[in-house]
Amino acid sequence: MNRMAGVSPSAKTFTPKQGQYLAFIHLYTRLHRRPPAETDMQEYFRVSPPSVHQMVLTLERAGLIRRQPATPRSIEVLVDPKSLPELI
Repeated sequence: MNRMAGVSPSAKTFTPKQGQYLAFIHLYTRLHRRPPAETDMQEYFRVSPPSVHQMVLTLERAGLIRRQPATPRSIEVLVDPKSLPELI
């Protein structure tokens, strides 16, 4: 059985704001060959550090991303890139 059983791209829904964060994480990772730090997201979206951290926690709880505990820049998007919105 697939360890991602029950996790299909179509089953994962996210808000437009969450979609922007997911698209940013995906694109940043492709461009820089490593995931963004929370400060990178803070600078891009022009929000406070607590706002970024809350969004990361929300995305993780929703099963849209995965992180390695105590490892910086370990965000992995679990959503099919084809379902991500265009980054604005």
